Amino acid sequence: MERKSARFYTFLSIGAALLTIALKAGSYFLTGSVGLLSDAAESIVNLVAAIIATWAVTYAAKPPDEQHAFGHYKAEYFSSGVEGALILVAAVSIAIAAWGRLFHPQPIEQLGLGLGLSLVATVINGALALAMLRASKRLRSITLRADAHHLMTDVWTSIGVVLGLILVPITHWLILDPIIAFIVAVNIVWTGIKLLRETGLGLLDTAMPESDKRIVTDILATYDSQIIQFHALRSRVAGARRFVSLHVLVPGAWTVKQGHDLCEEIELAIEQALPGTYVFTHLEPLEDPLSWQDQHLEREYP
Repeated sequence: MERKSARFYTFLSIGAALLTIALKAGSYFLTGSVGLLSDAAESIVNLVAAIIATWAVTYAAKPPDEQHAFGHYKAEYFSSGVEGALILVAAVSIAIAAWGRLFHPQPIEQLGLGLGLSLVATVINGALALAMLRASKRLRSITLRADAHHLMTDVWTSIGVVLGLILVPITHWLILDPIIAFIVAVNIVWTGIKLLRETGLGLLDTAMPESDKRIVTDILATYDSQIIQFHALRSRVAGARRFVSLHVLVPGAWTVKQGHDLCEEIELAIEQALPGTYVFTHLEPLEDPLSWQDQHLEREYP
């Protein structure tokens, strides 16, 4: 499993979604619970999201070309964005279904078998979510991470529905069923908003996390001296890839080869410390005042 690609996990997610839809739909038809109906609706969203995720990771893996010189990595943000939107649609559908039951509660039937099917689906989703979370860290894939978090939300949703339905025959409060559905809807909305926010940050070329920045600055600190200095350090993240650019200031008397060798060494050190990072260096003479005038963002991007 450790060597599997992102596509493998998205195909696995499609298969799991189909299976859990069948299980949860069966539990709804057996019990008539609107809470279980809301759970089944979220599994349909899982299926659509998994299909979109498969396209996204496939397209993102394409090599750079003339029209996309920096690669196709941002395709993964389309997947997480669509998934976030679908989650919000599912939440509205759940709330609409629960509204009618809130005023006209109905008894729950064949509770034992229905909950059994729901629990089997929950175990499937939980196992897959944990596997995808591990894979998303290894592959640095926002698509797998978004899908995994969505599945994990589905797991907690299912557990909440099951616990609530167990309380219905104990308390004889039929209204618990639609109330649980509303709680599920709110939880789903929160997940959707978080995914949309993360997608927006990625599309806006957000800088690398502080932990990654510290790795870069620590590497540069080993070279920093009176004759070698750095500025204009910038970074951005695009899907599974990081991009880092910086200016390297060296004595003007250095040969081109000396400066080039230093830049190559720095680029290699950063790329080895942060796999999947593209590093761009710009060599400048240390003594030239113009070298110090282009380090601010407002001067390069007026």
